[in-house]
Amino acid sequence: MPPRSSVLTPRSARRTTGLGLAAVSLLLLTGCFAEGSSISSAEGSGEPTDARVELAMLQPPRSGLSPLSDDAFKLSRWSTAETLVRLDEAGDAQPMLATAWEQLDDTTWSFTIRDGVTFHDGTAMTAENVAASLDRAVTAEPAPRILDGVQMSVAAEGDTVRVTTAEADPLVPQRLSSPQLSVLAPAAYEGSAVDPVGHGTGPFELTAVDGTSGATLERYEDHWNGAAAAAGIDVSFVPDGTARAAALRTGEADVVEAVPVGQAAQVEQELLEEVPMPRTNTLYLNTEDGPFADAGLRAAARQALDPQTIVDGVYEGRADVAAGLLGPAIPYAAEKRDTEPYRELLADRPEAGDPAGKKITIGTFTDRAELPEVAVQLQQQLEAAGFEVELEVREYQYIEADAIEGAFDAFILSRATVLDSGDPVAYMVSDFGCEGSFNISQFCSETVDAALDKAEKAAPGEERRTAILEAEAAILAEDAAIPMLHERVIQGEQDGVEGAARDPRERELITAETTVAE
Repeated sequence: MPPRSSVLTPRSARRTTGLGLAAVSLLLLTGCFAEGSSISSAEGSGEPTDARVELAMLQPPRSGLSPLSDDAFKLSRWSTAETLVRLDEAGDAQPMLATAWEQLDDTTWSFTIRDGVTFHDGTAMTAENVAASLDRAVTAEPAPRILDGVQMSVAAEGDTVRVTTAEADPLVPQRLSSPQLSVLAPAAYEGSAVDPVGHGTGPFELTAVDGTSGATLERYEDHWNGAAAAAGIDVSFVPDGTARAAALRTGEADVVEAVPVGQAAQVEQELLEEVPMPRTNTLYLNTEDGPFADAGLRAAARQALDPQTIVDGVYEGRADVAAGLLGPAIPYAAEKRDTEPYRELLADRPEAGDPAGKKITIGTFTDRAELPEVAVQLQQQLEAAGFEVELEVREYQYIEADAIEGAFDAFILSRATVLDSGDPVAYMVSDFGCEGSFNISQFCSETVDAALDKAEKAAPGEERRTAILEAEAAILAEDAAIPMLHERVIQGEQDGVEGAARDPRERELITAETTVAE
């Protein structure tokens, strides 16, 4: 391997191995110094060019780019591994490697496999090797997160793949959209670890991976939907936020993941795109023990909070004040809230009681740098309302168990509200169901459980979306948690970049339509 350059170079002189940016990052560090569903920045020309996309990503692979791990989302964001189904902006299932599907009975689904698809190694995609690829995920230990708690079997039948679940599951198509269920060539599974290099079906072929430094992808000319516009992608993993921002400022990267809020002011604003995330900063209240077992004091806490101050101060205006548990990344949420049924569900919230010096302990963690600052703001606001507030801040690994066991009166959490299926019901059940596995609020309500059960059983589409917002209203009506703000991620794009995806679910980034200035 040739030695890496240690100086900044203009675009015309860049190497195309995907490693140049990593070298620049190292120089900056040592010399100076913290579920498609996408919306494109532009349509993109779609015409093949000789230009390559220089991409700086936040995190290096943690599991050798195995699609059975969270690394699957990198393969998806590079458009190298594809799934049977993709999600549109509303979270509804759309064809990808499967052209159609039908539900045969409560537990059985049949997916028609797209004809004429070849893997990057030249192998033809068939129902048999699709079923084998999915079966590897189904039988993996540990199971991919999307299959946690789901018993599923997969078998080929002619040109279809039959998927059977132990229990009725209306979200089977949405589950199959998860990058963790990407379909790879048979050769990817020949070793003890799944190898995605050269084994996908996407418009870009993964040709090389350099550990945790970078990766290289080339345009796959025989893609079933036509050749990509860009000649390839050169990926560098740059965990340091200052280095990523510098790469955007200097032009060393065309597209940059997750520019830190603290660095955004140092970058030309026209190079920044803010993408709403399905992540809500929430204050969970312990409804079982302590002062917040009193619904009136929960209401008092809700009325005391001023999320706008937190958005303006801690997040420098780059977040959205929460109107509910679900934010702008869930496009139907605002529309459903603006209805009389939703308002009626919130009409009888308890009146605020008098804190009268009640002492409360609020916990949070340091792993997300903004949360301790949020805690200080909340302490001031709640003390102004009459509470006496003590803060307890630790690393997440040392505080999670106490939070789940109800050791705090309140807990501040930045929580993903849409998990791998593109559906928020699983999050709501986990956090607010009587038997929820992540029930920090120690909350149990027959009304809420009934609403969650209705949402779980509802068919995807309008029926399910309505049920989801009814469940949200039922939760908010009892002040089990106070949603404060919805986070955004800042994506960097050079002038001349077109067609880069701005995807709240972080499944897409560089697509077949993405182009850069040559």
